[in-house]
Amino acid sequence: MPGGRSSPSHRRYHLGCLPLATSCRIGGSQPCPTWRTPRSSPLLCRDMALQNALYTGDLARLQDLFPPHSTADLLLESRAAEPRWSSHQRGLWSLTYEEELTTPLHVAASRGHTEILRLLLRRRARPDSAPGGRTALHEACAGGHAACVHVLLVAGADPNTPDQDGKRPLHLCRGAATLECAELLLKFGAQVDGRSEDEDETPLHIAARLGHVELADLLLRRGANPDARNAEGWTPLLAACDTRCQSLGDAEATTNRCFQLCRLLLSAGAKADAADQDKLRPLHLACRHGHSAVVELLLSCGVSTNAMDYGGHTALHCALQGPATALARSPEHTVRALLNHGAVRVWPGALPKVLERWCTSPRTIEVLMNTYSVVQLPEEAKDLVPPETLQKHQRFYASLFALVKQPRSLQHLSRCVLRSHLEGCLPYALPRLPLPPRLLRYMQLDFEDVLY
Repeated sequence: MPGGRSSPSHRRYHLGCLPLATSCRIGGSQPCPTWRTPRSSPLLCRDMALQNALYTGDLARLQDLFPPHSTADLLLESRAAEPRWSSHQRGLWSLTYEEELTTPLHVAASRGHTEILRLLLRRRARPDSAPGGRTALHEACAGGHAACVHVLLVAGADPNTPDQDGKRPLHLCRGAATLECAELLLKFGAQVDGRSEDEDETPLHIAARLGHVELADLLLRRGANPDARNAEGWTPLLAACDTRCQSLGDAEATTNRCFQLCRLLLSAGAKADAADQDKLRPLHLACRHGHSAVVELLLSCGVSTNAMDYGGHTALHCALQGPATALARSPEHTVRALLNHGAVRVWPGALPKVLERWCTSPRTIEVLMNTYSVVQLPEEAKDLVPPETLQKHQRFYASLFALVKQPRSLQHLSRCVLRSHLEGCLPYALPRLPLPPRLLRYMQLDFEDVLY
C-alpha cells in the first residue's frame, strides 16, 4: 500500500469494487461442482453449514461435504467486510472495505481438530496458505495443539514462515502447553534463533520475557544464542530481569521464575552486565522490579554496582524508585545487597524523600541509615511519616527520630570506619575477616529493627 506496508491479515478494496475470489455456496449436503476443477486461486465460500461443521468439529458432516476428489482449498470470511475510512498518503483519505479471510485448515488447527485437519489435507488444502497473514501452523502453535502441529509439519508446512507481524511459529510458543509444539518445530527444521521482522527478537527473548523456564531451557539446549540482541539492544537476560508480577499474590512466583531464568541464562554463558542502547543493565531492571534473589545472583557474578544508565540512574536509584508492588518483595534485601557490594550511598539531601516513599518498609530506612555515622535527617522529617505508620512501627521510628543529629553508638561508628576502609572490596574482604558470625552479620548491616 502507498504510504506504508499493508497488513496481509486483511484484504482491502475500494468502494464499488468486488473481491477477486470466486464466491461459492453449498446447497444441502452436495458439494459445489466447481470444487472439482483445479484453480490457481482458492474459492471464497460463504456456506454456513460448512462453517458450523468446522467450528463445532463435526467430522461426519465434513466428510459428507468433502467427498473424495473434492478440494478443501477454500477461503472463509472470519469477519464480514466493513467500510472504513483510511489514509494511504498524507492528506488523502478514502473509503475502503476491509475483510478478514481464513481457511478451513486454519479453523481446524486453531481448535485442535486433528482428524478434521487430516481430512482437509487429504482434500488438497494447502498447509502454507496464509490469506489472513498467518499459516495454519501459526494457529496450531498459538493454541498449543501439538498433534495438529505434527500433522501440518508432516504434510510439509514450513516451520520458518513469518506471519503478518513477522513472527515465526516458534515465536508463538509461549506457554507450558506449547513446549511440545516447540520441540516438534525444532525437530522439523525451525531456526532456533529465527528473528521476528519488526522487533528482531528470537524465541529465547520471548521465553525469557514471559518467564517460560522450560522453553528457554529447550532453546538453549538446541543452541540458542544467550546474548542475541533485539532491535532495542536487549538480550534475553535483560528481558528476563524485566519480568513483572501481575498482582501482589503473584510476586513470589514471578521472582522465582525470574531467578531460575537468569541462573539458566548465566550458566549458558550470557553476559551478566550486558547493557542495551540506553545503557540499561540487568541489575537496573532486577532492582526496579524488586527481584532481590536475582540482584544477589548478578552481584555474585561481579557486575558493576554503580554503573549508570543514560538517565544517570544507578542500581540503587532503581531500587529506591521502584513501584509500590516492590514492598511485597522485601526491598530491604535488595538495598542491603547493593550497599554491601559497594553501592554509592544516597545523597543525604535526598533521604527525606526516601523516608517519605519507603516509610512503610522501616528495614529499608534502617539499612540506609546504618551507612552513615550520623542520622542525616532534618528535625521536621517526622511529619513525613503518616501517624498510622508511626504507630505500627513505634519502636523503630522512636529510635530513628531520637538520633536526629545526635551521635551514634561507638559500636556503630566502628562499623562505619571499617566499612569505609574496606570500600571497593567489601563483599570479598568482610567474609575473610576473623570475626564471630554475629559480629560479621552486624558488619554486613544485619537488620535489628531499631537504631542505636
